[in-house]
Amino acid sequence: MPLLNVSVAAAKIAKYATSESGDTLELIERPMGGLSLVLADGQRSGKAAKSISNIVTRKAIALLAEGVRDGAVARAAHDYLRTMRGGKVSATLNIVSVDLATETIVISRNSHCPTVVFQSGQLTLLDQPSKPVGIHTWTKPWITELPLVADTFVVTYTDGVMHAGGHGDERVDVPALLQRWRSEGQFAAQALADAILSQAADLDRGRPADDISVVVVCVQSVSDDTDGVRRLSARFPVRVFRDG
Repeated sequence: MPLLNVSVAAAKIAKYATSESGDTLELIERPMGGLSLVLADGQRSGKAAKSISNIVTRKAIALLAEGVRDGAVARAAHDYLRTMRGGKVSATLNIVSVDLATETIVISRNSHCPTVVFQSGQLTLLDQPSKPVGIHTWTKPWITELPLVADTFVVTYTDGVMHAGGHGDERVDVPALLQRWRSEGQFAAQALADAILSQAADLDRGRPADDISVVVVCVQSVSDDTDGVRRLSARFPVRVFRDG
């Protein structure tokens, strides 16, 4: 039985000159084993968008914690947002799950942004047409299920990455960046997420034109002498306005 190490990482930054990001990212352990990452991008930006993305992620996380399947979770999050906001606002929604019960990686997309996958030496772009949640009656997610095997990368992101650079000719080529990263033998999920965000921000001249969020899941084989410890860390800047 192979021993695998799953690492997840995220990098996100708010649109320039806004108080907070309209993207929301949540992580939860699955009741039957594994974990799920939920990334939502609310319509518009700032506090209004944050309110929308919070509605979607809270509903998704609650249902995932109860053992609801990912596809049903995405549909329910859509129905909930549509009911709460009268079908007048939307959000993109991506769920990436490492499901130990089925030994698969499940990718659920309600987004015009693709998800990039590297597995078994092949690079795949999951870019099937998919509508955001919250508006249209029959909205459903696009589901992709992959085996949980070594040497797998999954990269998903919001449209701050896809639209970085504005009207210029240069864009962030996430598949090419991932392919080069893998060919160089680099496996650090956080470093890859940082590199993608950094390239997007650079194209916007250091002033992101939209909220930018990047999520990376990496699966690699490890030796049997691992300590078996699960680790999770977070690092983010804050500005404190009070003195003392």
